[in-house]
Amino acid sequence: MPSNLTPNARILRKKSTDAERLLWRNLRDRQLCSEKVRRQHPVGSYVVDFVFLERKLIIEVDGGQHQTRRAADEKRDKWLIQEGYTVLRFWNNDVLKNAEGILETIRKHLI
Repeated sequence: MPSNLTPNARILRKKSTDAERLLWRNLRDRQLCSEKVRRQHPVGSYVVDFVFLERKLIIEVDGGQHQTRRAADEKRDKWLIQEGYTVLRFWNNDVLKNAEGILETIRKHLI
């Protein structure tokens, strides 16, 4: 059953940042550890950037706006962790400059 967040998730998929698109190209189609990943997917009352549902691993790619949203991000992460998820956060700039390092960090959490 579709979540009421599904329309918002669709909009976010269309408005992906360069960093999100780069990461998606490397994660989609089970490229990393043969694991299925979903992009801009509702989890509870949040839409997360990437989630490996079976592994309960969430990847967030943050831009500069997150500097002023730390309290909201901490609240969100706390709830996700209480639900059993592991949350990895990366800055857009880090993804763009060190995609292989980011992918290796994700890979280590999957194996």
